[in-house]
Amino acid sequence: MQTKSIRRGLALCTALVAPMLAGMATAQETIELDAINVEGASYETEGTDSYKSGLISVGEKAAMTPREVPQSTTVITRKQIEDGGFTALETALDAAPGIMILSNDTGRSSIFSRGFEFDYLYYDGLPAPVSSIYGTQPDLSIMDHVEVLKGPSGLFMGTGSPAGSVNMRLKQANRTDPGGYATVTADENGHLRTELDYGSALNAEGTLRGRAVVAWADGDGAVDKQENGVKQVYGTLAWDITPDTTATFSVSRMERDIAPFNGLPSYADGTLLWLDPSATTAADWNTFENEVTDVVAAIEHHFDNGARVKASVRQSWQKGDFAYAYTGSAAAADNTVSRMSWLHRNFDMENLALDVHGELPFAIGAMEGMAIVGADLQSYSGDLYAVSGAVNGSWDLDNWDVSNFAEPANIDSYTSRTQTEIDQRGLYAQLRVKPLQALTLIGGARLSWYESEVTSTTLTTGAKTVTSMTENGKITPYIGLTYDLSPAATLYASYTEIFQPQSVVDVNGDVLDPMEGQQYEIGVKAGLANGLDISAALFRMEQVNRALAVTGESYYEAEGAVRVQGLELEAAGEIGENLHLAAGYTFTDTEYLNGPSAGATFSTYTPEHLFKLSAEYAVTKGALEGWSFGGQLRAMTGFSSVSGGTTIKAPGYGVVDLSAAREIGQGGLLRLSLSNAFDKEYYTRVGGTSVFNFRGEPRTLSVAFTQKF
Repeated sequence: MQTKSIRRGLALCTALVAPMLAGMATAQETIELDAINVEGASYETEGTDSYKSGLISVGEKAAMTPREVPQSTTVITRKQIEDGGFTALETALDAAPGIMILSNDTGRSSIFSRGFEFDYLYYDGLPAPVSSIYGTQPDLSIMDHVEVLKGPSGLFMGTGSPAGSVNMRLKQANRTDPGGYATVTADENGHLRTELDYGSALNAEGTLRGRAVVAWADGDGAVDKQENGVKQVYGTLAWDITPDTTATFSVSRMERDIAPFNGLPSYADGTLLWLDPSATTAADWNTFENEVTDVVAAIEHHFDNGARVKASVRQSWQKGDFAYAYTGSAAAADNTVSRMSWLHRNFDMENLALDVHGELPFAIGAMEGMAIVGADLQSYSGDLYAVSGAVNGSWDLDNWDVSNFAEPANIDSYTSRTQTEIDQRGLYAQLRVKPLQALTLIGGARLSWYESEVTSTTLTTGAKTVTSMTENGKITPYIGLTYDLSPAATLYASYTEIFQPQSVVDVNGDVLDPMEGQQYEIGVKAGLANGLDISAALFRMEQVNRALAVTGESYYEAEGAVRVQGLELEAAGEIGENLHLAAGYTFTDTEYLNGPSAGATFSTYTPEHLFKLSAEYAVTKGALEGWSFGGQLRAMTGFSSVSGGTTIKAPGYGVVDLSAAREIGQGGLLRLSLSNAFDKEYYTRVGGTSVFNFRGEPRTLSVAFTQKF
């Protein structure tokens, strides 16, 4: 069945792309080569008034056109962020083709691509580990745009999930004239947000520039007892030391203050509860507080021959303290639960990322080329204290009353401590050569050194367990090519890898070899005359060396393997001057290749079919001049979760968001948004019979006013 599905996907891809390529071939003689000259193309998307980006850097070290990157990529531009009212990373990525968001409190959602969860985020190309439970995903007030690359990206990273890369471009201090904006947003749940952004030159020459961003939000969510608050402060400087050398520096601090909600239970057989969308399982004392402080510095120099060198560093400190309750049993037939579970965690994490690389263009006869050589270093230190417990009783989900469930007396008596130290270093090189003007061959490799030590301590007994992992000189290859079918269309192919260390041991007591994600992808990317960029891709990914438990034993074998394959179609940009569009369709098939689950679905969270559409139309003539109208559509087939042998199925759904905006002279803009306009009842996430089943938010009206100055 999987082979037939891929064949159908290939046929669909061919049917969609062939007419486009034929049309381009016919028009080839009338299109001048200058039309694809990208000199002057902007890496920043702010102010471009577009749903596409001329340059991207995700999965690479140099900013280049999307057609030069031989993998599926998506950009959520600043205009799309503003039109969609996106304020948190997961809300923006929910509009990205192929990305599945498993909802939670703001900043705590899980982000999946091609069957796997992202475990790293990149800030201006510098990586930072991320775990959804700790709520460290950023506020989008400080981001110019978000880039997504799908599939393994180990050349410039080494370790990580094969999901891909999410790179966020921090807002830069680009303005020489004073200016910025202020936005106030409120919704009918009682949630209020304000955002202020201001930048200017700091000297007469404009060679020193500064920018500051402040955001604050607080108030109720759609679920009873749930609150989402955030404070964000950001400042950045840019200094043109010479016309060819620029130094940048930024510092940000984000604080989240949340009253968390951990989802609903299901019935014991996995049947979902269709209660009122505001139904909660939270205790009155649920709290979640964290702090994230980031410092990023970089210096970049361009040489007259086109060469470039850059050094950048990111230091991050993360702290958090959260204690909350959630249901600890499945729901009975009368919608009551008989158990409440709770946890308390306190964490302190520090992360350093350093990268130095150089880019050198060259020519051998008539053959052009580009070499990138670099080195990077990452270190991570984490200290986590935890305690958990449960209380038996009876609580009614239809009439939630937890007045008899006080905060446990032992909630501050931690029972475990986990200390984590990770150091990894790498050397990488990439070579791009053009044996023909239309053909670019890309090859690269990375050498990685990885060390980790995890110390787990049972505080009640003092017992300790230390787990160490080491990888020396692990090689990660990269192979790709692009071929320009015409001045407007490029065919590409690639093979990419990434690895993830494991902690379990084999029969000899040795830690298993790392899991390896390996992906083949072929596709086409093109720019249409009407302003849209389109792409189509077929991909097949396997993750091998997965740990398989040996029956009746306490050790494992690195024999497990899974496969993810599918088709992705995407379009982004403008149709004419006034219609902005971003859309994508993804077909994904996942399967266990061996072991006790052989033949079963691997990533049950991943819907087989996923479609997303965002659009905005600006009216420039007639009675509605000055208005713009838009919205989003997210539609997918069903998905599921398997917990304790019970399968919980979420039905497929389609949700429509609508918006209307009106320009109010002197730089003012009033926007009305209606999310879930048709009040669709659906689940965005399913987990276990006792927890982690999240309803989609009901229809919600919000209003925002932005003043530019």
